[in-house]
Amino acid sequence: MTRRRDEPVRLTRIYTRAGDAGETSLGDGTRVPKSNLRIEAFGTVDELNSFIGVLLATGVPDEFRPWLEQIQNELFDLGADLSVPADDERERLRISSEQVVWLEELCDLVNAGLTPLKSFVLPGGTEAAAILHVARTVCRRAERATVALAEEAAVNPAVLAYLNRLSDFLFILARAANAGNPEPLWKPGTSP
Repeated sequence: MTRRRDEPVRLTRIYTRAGDAGETSLGDGTRVPKSNLRIEAFGTVDELNSFIGVLLATGVPDEFRPWLEQIQNELFDLGADLSVPADDERERLRISSEQVVWLEELCDLVNAGLTPLKSFVLPGGTEAAAILHVARTVCRRAERATVALAEEAAVNPAVLAYLNRLSDFLFILARAANAGNPEPLWKPGTSP
């Protein structure tokens, strides 16, 4: 029986032993080494998703929660997209330009309430802001891994745009999470 596209995957067993020799399967069934660039790209996306989970567990402003929960689901979609080469002609779950536009709208919405930047922002401030900065840097690493993959294989261009926009949004959210608190700013040349 085939699974509907919107139906969750059902796992009956977590371990399979199929990866014990250092290989894993892509979404199209192809076996590749776990060092494959495609595995690195969607593995880093998974790491990013985990940091967002930590953020949600440790506490974020209530208005951030629905956005971050949607982003977590979209990151699973993005991982599924990356797990199958973009030139696979079968119907696959793919990130869309509409999802990128949604992130742009969120960036504009949240950024409108922030004071203009006068210096580079140091990671830190509130606990939520610090975790958002970690998530932002992991997002940039996922983007770099996906760019490296795209140099060798077909990748949905919307994936690259999504990761780029998401890192911007996480930066803006980190600034918003510090609202009302002093924002840690870079002070060039202050070392003794």
